[in-house]
Amino acid sequence: MAAAKTQRISIGFAAGQVIAARVAPEQLTAFEQALEVREGWYELVCEDATLRLDRAHVCFVRVDSDEPRVGFGT
Repeated sequence: MAAAKTQRISIGFAAGQVIAARVAPEQLTAFEQALEVREGWYELVCEDATLRLDRAHVCFVRVDSDEPRVGFGT
C-alpha cells in the first residue's frame, strides 16, 4: 500500500517559535479554515504526532512546495 501524500508545513507563533510538521492535504485545509477563528485550541493531526495548538498565538503557516530541487541554484 502506498503512503499517503503529505505536505511539509511550518507553523510560526507570536513568541518566535516555529514547529515543522508533515500533514495530509485535508488536514491542512481544515487547519487553515480553523484559523479564521482566532481563539480556542485546535488539534492538528500530523504524520508522526498530534499537535494541540492555541489559535490565538499562531502568526503564520508556511506550506513548502513539493518541487524537486538539486544543488544550490534556483
